[in-house]
Amino acid sequence: MRPFVGASIAVIRGDRVLLAARANAPMRGVWTLPGGLVEAGEAIADAALRELKEEVGLDAKMIGVLPPTEIIQREPDGRVRHHYVVHPHAALWIGGEPEAGPEALAVRWATRDEIADLETTPGLADTLADAFAKVAARRPGDRP
Repeated sequence: MRPFVGASIAVIRGDRVLLAARANAPMRGVWTLPGGLVEAGEAIADAALRELKEEVGLDAKMIGVLPPTEIIQREPDGRVRHHYVVHPHAALWIGGEPEAGPEALAVRWATRDEIADLETTPGLADTLADAFAKVAARRPGDRP
């Protein structure tokens, strides 16, 4: 089995980030960033923006790439069930309200404190810390 390459996007709106509850296995119902698999020939950042549009109907202003997250799930006997390498990105909300699409059970804007009480995908807290830091470090002229 080879790892799947994914892209996700942390859309920041003030002190909140957009989360989606996964509609599909694995991790159905778990809160995460909008995202999905990168298609052959597609740049990872383009995949993140495409998935955002497909999953929740939003566009965003890309700020930058974040450190990747590796998710490996194993069967009880140790065999690999799922292996994903997800490349997250930080972005700014530019308008509109998200709506759950076919790949999201629900969507919500959440503060970092609220996220602590949610069931989330592995590594999400670290990714969000990086995303908020990346957005805070942007130049004043970069604001939408």
